[in-house]
Amino acid sequence: MQKYKILIASALIVFTLSALTSRVFRSESETKVQKAETAVTTSEKAPRNTKEIHLYASRQKDLQTALKAYFKKAIAKGDVVGAGVSIVKGDSILISDGFGRKNSVENNTVNGETVFRLGSLSKGFAGMLAANIKDEGKINWTDRVSDYLPEFELGDGSNTKNVTLANILSHTSGTPYHSYTNLVEAGLPLNDIAKRFKEVMPISKPGIMYSYQNAMFALCGEMMKKATGKKINTLLDDRFFKPLEMCTTSTDYETLTHELNIAMPHVKIRHGWRAAKIRDNYYNAVAAGGISSNAHDMGRWMRFLLGHNPDIMKSDAINEAFNPFIEISGHSKYYQRWPGHTRSYYGFGWRIHKFTEGDSNFEKTIWHHGGSVNNYRNEIAVYPEADLGICVLLNNNSPIAKTVIPDLYEIVKEVYKKDEVATQKML
Repeated sequence: MQKYKILIASALIVFTLSALTSRVFRSESETKVQKAETAVTTSEKAPRNTKEIHLYASRQKDLQTALKAYFKKAIAKGDVVGAGVSIVKGDSILISDGFGRKNSVENNTVNGETVFRLGSLSKGFAGMLAANIKDEGKINWTDRVSDYLPEFELGDGSNTKNVTLANILSHTSGTPYHSYTNLVEAGLPLNDIAKRFKEVMPISKPGIMYSYQNAMFALCGEMMKKATGKKINTLLDDRFFKPLEMCTTSTDYETLTHELNIAMPHVKIRHGWRAAKIRDNYYNAVAAGGISSNAHDMGRWMRFLLGHNPDIMKSDAINEAFNPFIEISGHSKYYQRWPGHTRSYYGFGWRIHKFTEGDSNFEKTIWHHGGSVNNYRNEIAVYPEADLGICVLLNNNSPIAKTVIPDLYEIVKEVYKKDEVATQKML
């Protein structure tokens, strides 16, 4: 009898322990599921109720209709061959689509995944990468180029020792306009180009004058390589493209040539546009113009710039690239003729514009850059106060490139204004 009591007691202990263990593991499992669900919700932040879902869908539909009409007109006029367009509002990519054709002689249409070469939109990636590495404490804006690249000389020793990372990222190194862009185009290695700057006569002391560069700007990639031990291609992949799931964005010619969904560049001919070859220039100067991407990936990029991926980079670190470093004087540039424009500056890989709207004297901001390479022509603009981003990728040097940003900004405003009026009527 005693034996049976011991067996029963043992069984009860085992059962109790088993139940407790099961509860613990079930609790951990449920916690993991809840965390996973929270992560997805936080990442995507989809509309939370029926009203928000309806409003989101309505705006998307209205934007799509308006953009289709806009680009249909431009294509019919002969101004556009193909365009990849992304519009971001808040943490939502509202539009990631294509219009027109990838090749003027083929009936293959552009979509949100169609790849374009970015040209100087690459500079914005380089400036943000430098801000990211600075945030880690591995580099600083005031670091001298010559400390990282001993072969670098600009004019005399006085100029050389005063050229900083901030100067080359803001086009204020003192070098004449587009110095040695021809050497970049010719494919020379950046280290060889760095040596040749000793033959250049500076037009000002560093930090005084804005003078747009490609070769000098691209040296930032070599500085970041020395600071981290990694090439700029790898740094961009590891810090931005992979974590942001920009799966089609690349920085080398080989990858681009194997891309099936690509918009071919076009050159102007007498009665329209003719497809041209994809060239291998600027892959020796990735920071200045060697990145390729598509509308969908650029939507993810703009959402990041607006601060909606704080796990990848905090807003205060992001904003360092957008600090106005030098004023861009004059009124002759196309962006200086945008509606309400008041002033323009250059930060680190980005132009910063100030503008007003309507009768208001309150100045708003645009973070902007244009890009042109291999007969592609692109524009990106981020409106931080409106939590809005607009990117247009074109596979021809289209005349609409100069006005497409304010044009699309007005379209977005009209769509949101219409929705606000409709909402007020419903209340």
